[in-house]
Amino acid sequence: MTIELSILAPHVPSICHEELAPEFQKPMVDAMKEVAKDIAQIKPDAIVLVTCHWPTTFAHYVDCYPVHKGLLTAQEAPELIKDVPYSYPGDEELGLQLVQAGKDAGLSVIEVQDEHFVWDYGTVVPLRYLVPNEDIPVVNLSVTLAADLDETYRWGQTIAKVLQETDKKIVFISSGALSHRLVRGRHNMPTLSEHALDKEFIGFVMNKNYKAAFDMLPQYANMAKVESGGRHLAMLLGIINEEDHPEYLAEGQSSGSWNALITFSKTKVSSLQENTNAEYVK
Repeated sequence: MTIELSILAPHVPSICHEELAPEFQKPMVDAMKEVAKDIAQIKPDAIVLVTCHWPTTFAHYVDCYPVHKGLLTAQEAPELIKDVPYSYPGDEELGLQLVQAGKDAGLSVIEVQDEHFVWDYGTVVPLRYLVPNEDIPVVNLSVTLAADLDETYRWGQTIAKVLQETDKKIVFISSGALSHRLVRGRHNMPTLSEHALDKEFIGFVMNKNYKAAFDMLPQYANMAKVESGGRHLAMLLGIINEEDHPEYLAEGQSSGSWNALITFSKTKVSSLQENTNAEYVK
């Protein structure tokens, strides 16, 4: 079938528990809960998710284990994310297909088959809202520090080819922030210069100029300290194409970072009002 929906999703730790989220981050929570309705309507056979909080050194890893179950305490913020349970099915067959396609493309891709492997909060937090019933199989992907943006983009294109040729309906999630020069105080915005780059990048995306978005990504990632060096964005840009229509649904700061919820679909599936107050979509 095809990739039915792609999502750039926030995972700021302070939204892990909805009741603890600050007011300025609640629009992201509310919007993800609405996107969950779209996902339920699609009835995907699998979720493929890349997370900035699974950084690996040399190889691209694919979690192929048939069951994902555990308790997450985030090392980065254990006071915010402590003993959070999760239990999702996996898709071993699809995961192994991705591994083999990556190897065939000349990339260093390795499968993970380990019942004790613990998910990170970049995976758990968005899924708590996007797939709250824990009823859709998930294949989890790392970001790889030895892989530059070009290689990561090619890995995204390789993944897209597999997903487009499978007989399954897929939702792809890129979990991560835009500018990400962190400071203490989650209410803090990015600097004016960093946020200007956020706006430029989002503007390209919203105008479906995905090539320009990728072309600016290396300098943008360096100057605005984009999370994971922009690798999750490079993979997302390798997944989507000009047939995918972006919708800008929510935004918010977190400790100097900028976070956005953007969906990409062949046709508009969401009943959620696009955030037309954001200047990027005007």
